Amino acid sequence: MRTRLLALAVTLLVAGLPGATSALAQTAAPTRRPDVIYVPTPEPVVEAMLQVANVTKNDVVYDLGCGDGRIPVTAARKYGARGVCFDIDPERIKEANDNVARNNVGNLVRVVHADLFEQDLSGASVITLYLLPSLNVKLMPKLMKELKPGTRIVSHAFDMGDWKPEKELDVEGRKVFFWTIPKR
Repeated sequence: MRTRLLALAVTLLVAGLPGATSALAQTAAPTRRPDVIYVPTPEPVVEAMLQVANVTKNDVVYDLGCGDGRIPVTAARKYGARGVCFDIDPERIKEANDNVARNNVGNLVRVVHADLFEQDLSGASVITLYLLPSLNVKLMPKLMKELKPGTRIVSHAFDMGDWKPEKELDVEGRKVFFWTIPKR
């Protein structure tokens, strides 16, 4: 199976087709355990996150620690956006793949079993997070380095330390934070 995936990834790379990176990433599953427990983002919060980020069909939404993939799936279903689900937990990957299939958005959403800290995030126009504050702060230098100015970041529940959000929403008692990567 891994040999076939590697051959597919090489073929895609040679052809210059999107998806080659994810095919390669899926050949080497991460070996460390998840940093956080999975707690699903409620649907009203998902909706608010996508709205505050002003997601459109032109966006690519990367969900870092995607759980069951509900944010990229909703972005694809509701707005026609493309999405990539990243998670380190094999159980979450199965759930995200099932969710993508159940919602018929496999043409728009990819699921990648990977450590988000080891992924190239430069293809995103929107990043969504539901991580712990310490992980958000740890992730911030990577986001600043890899993301293009204007990329939108939305976090459920937790801020990014000293980086003050442009917007802070209260959605049914839950916080949503919004930032934009600044010009360099």
